[in-house]
Amino acid sequence: MDLVFTEADQDFRARARAWLKDNIPTERRPAHGEASAQFDRDWQKKLYEHGWAGVNWPKEYGGLGLSAVQQVIWYEECARAGAPNYINTTYVALMHAGPTIIACGTDEQKAFHLPRILSGENLWCQGFSEPNAGSDLASLKTTGVVDGDYLVVNGSKTWTTDGQHADFQELLIRTEPGSQRHKGLTWVICDMRTPGITVSPIRTMLGDEHVNTTFYDDVKIPLTNVVGELGSGWKTAMSTLSFERGTGFIGDQLALFERVNQAIALAGRTRLADGGLAIEDAGIASRLAMIKADTMAIRAMTFAQISEIEQSGGPGPKGSIMKLMVTGTSKALSHLVAEILGWEFMEFNGDREDHPWTYEYLWSWVYTIAGGTSEIQREIIADQLLELPRAR
Repeated sequence: MDLVFTEADQDFRARARAWLKDNIPTERRPAHGEASAQFDRDWQKKLYEHGWAGVNWPKEYGGLGLSAVQQVIWYEECARAGAPNYINTTYVALMHAGPTIIACGTDEQKAFHLPRILSGENLWCQGFSEPNAGSDLASLKTTGVVDGDYLVVNGSKTWTTDGQHADFQELLIRTEPGSQRHKGLTWVICDMRTPGITVSPIRTMLGDEHVNTTFYDDVKIPLTNVVGELGSGWKTAMSTLSFERGTGFIGDQLALFERVNQAIALAGRTRLADGGLAIEDAGIASRLAMIKADTMAIRAMTFAQISEIEQSGGPGPKGSIMKLMVTGTSKALSHLVAEILGWEFMEFNGDREDHPWTYEYLWSWVYTIAGGTSEIQREIIADQLLELPRAR
């Protein structure tokens, strides 16, 4: 692909940079609770009202319909400006549910949900993983039994990110009794206010209650909420996960480049135990150079990846390569910063703003699990890209 920016691309970058400079919130995002969700709703509403919502959505569904290159430019400028991190309580709605409904939903589902997602009115969570079906999603056991015009759902889900704040959930359940593995699953829109749903927060090592276990006790969901077809949920779920692994982490890929530059600046002003600047230490300087080279490669691959998505019409398994690379590079960077900061790095009160590098270190471990573990990403690469034989 041509990596030379056109005049239109440069004009778009200038407009995006100017708008972000004048409009990013001056107040800090609350670290926890409903206040953090309201902060995210307000930011998404502001993007929507000023015409910046849905950079990766088609125009006919209310998005910007940006070119592949301009999508990357937008995320780069957000990272440069320090705009609110896009991986927040609006993430599942914008990067999972919305694209899945666009690809597989009915006209009625699109008309109701898409505008409310873009405007920040409705937040979503994901109901895929279960206590004994995390990375092995096909072994899920939460059931949905057809009863007239409804599915009656019983079971539980875990790692339900921001479930306590969500209005709706993308829920994957087993609707064919006796079915095994990928067969007999259904992807359904679940209203989180439906009677019978209990959300129980889980406190993590980051000091927050970002994830939850969700219980379903005779929860009645209308059959009109099925996305795709009854029993074809695996196909719909793979659409959801392909968006997450293909385009869902693009913002984080590009934000990583900015974090590397920040780490280099940190090394230039931080002194080690021997009194010398960290950047003057040959080992640290060499590792920083390698990490920056990796992030530059990731940036180039991001442009190539999103260009392929634009041409093919949807993301594919190559997104697993990108996620694996970003995960590994993020961990390497946070480990190195921990060495640079020393004991200061150990201070953490659960607030990302107060201790950003410690937060990033802890998040780098989460990142190896969220959106599919690193082991699962390697399996996808081996199976779908390299076509290696499966171990017996």
